[in-house]
Amino acid sequence: MSTPSPDAEDRTILVVEDEVLIRLVIADYLRDCGYRVLEASQADEAMAILDTPDLRIDMVFSDVEMPKGSMDGFGLAQWVRAHHPGIPVILTSGAARSAEIAADLCETGPLMDKPYEPGHVADRIRRLLAQRPAPGAAGSEPAARCA
Repeated sequence: MSTPSPDAEDRTILVVEDEVLIRLVIADYLRDCGYRVLEASQADEAMAILDTPDLRIDMVFSDVEMPKGSMDGFGLAQWVRAHHPGIPVILTSGAARSAEIAADLCETGPLMDKPYEPGHVADRIRRLLAQRPAPGAAGSEPAARCA
């Protein structure tokens, strides 16, 4: 079990993962860290959540390989960059070829390899969110980035 992070308060993470057990484990871990977590099983569902009026999403954590739906995690990251440029995206994959594509798509940091340690995911999220204003704080939103 993790220790709740004080900077997690009022932060919402969207976890996009087609493998139910993997999604449940990381979503529950992030909840234990104090984040609000929304879950999607594919990119289409994630896009609908991201486009929900009056719903603030602070970070997207997405698998690359998603066989169902209209796009994979790379497509979702590009869509987030185009439609919600202030939301950072962390991509994860077990496929080695994904790292090259992620390097072209993401402005900071490499792709997270699977299997990953939930604590490493939480650390990466914490670092990226520290660069963003807290909900309700004054200031402009930074450009979308993956880590």
